[in-house]
This record gives sequence, structure tokens and C-alpha cells, in this order.
Amino acid sequence: TLALRSPTLVEAVIPVDNAPVDAALKSDFVRYIQGLRSINDAAVIKQIEADSILQKYEKSLAIRQFLLSNLVRSADANTLKLRIPIRILGGSLDELGDFPYRDPEEARYDGPTLFIRGTKSHYVADEVLPVIGRFFPRFELQDIDCGHWVISEKPEPFRQAVVEFVQRHDSCGR
Repeated sequence: TLALRSPTLVEAVIPVDNAPVDAALKSDFVRYIQGLRSINDAAVIKQIEADSILQKYEKSLAIRQFLLSNLVRSADANTLKLRIPIRILGGSLDELGDFPYRDPEEARYDGPTLFIRGTKSHYVADEVLPVIGRFFPRFELQDIDCGHWVISEKPEPFRQAVVEFVQRHDSCGR
């Protein structure tokens, strides 16, 4: 959205498992919010306690670790708390999948763009590739064999895709 709104502010864009279309969020997000609320309400002291609670909502260790990265030590240092406003986020789930632009003729980013998608995710389907091309005419696509949480599920293939993209498009010759 930033690249479409203010293209001069960015040199390149790397959307991760997101496309410039409205997308219904999977029910997983509701479970994640419930799990994070349970952690917050439990006033946990250790991350292992938070992980134990979250296991009821998510089986994947990689996804739990990603979600738990939102925990910080409270000001009194007695408990862990969420750094994100979980109640606001939970109340906004219906709108989180909305994309603000409808017409690629009105908003376009002509800079280098790498769309990275998880092949087991539904958020960047083959059917939206023509729309991506209209908003981001210089886009490249990198598929990674994982679900939506690409960075957490497959960090090394993600890192490698980004490094190769940056090397191809580095304008400073670094």
C-alpha cells in the first residue's frame, strides 16, 4: 500500500504471502487471537507457560514461536504481556484482509517487486497474478513450500530469495 500511495519513498517491495486484493482471513486468525488473549489473561511469567497455553490453539512450533515473539516483559518485570493491542486487533479481523485500492490505473508501483508466497497458503492464488502485474508491472514471484507464515516456517529459503532479489536489484552496487 505504501509503494502504491507514495512510490518515491521505496526502492523495492517484497510482499510476503499477500496480494493486492481483498482476501478473507482464514479461521486460524480467530484462534490465534483467542490464544493470545488467553496468554494475556493468564499473566504468565515464563515464555514456556505462554507456549503451553498457545499449544491448545496452534500445533506448529514455528507458528507458535512467531506469535510468541509479540510477548515482552511488563514494566514491573513480573509478567509477560503482549506488545500488540490484542483487543483492537481482534476487533479488526474482518477488515484486515481488505485492500484499499481497486483500480491499477489509479495506483501503480513501477519499481522492483518480489512477491513471495507460500505454496500451501491461499493468499496469493494463481488467479490474482494478473492483478498483481497490473499494480506492480515489474514483479517477480518466488514460491516457497510452506503455509502463510513463510518467514517462520521456512526462514532460510525466505532469506535466500530476498538476498538474490536484492543482489539483482541493488542500485548502489553494494
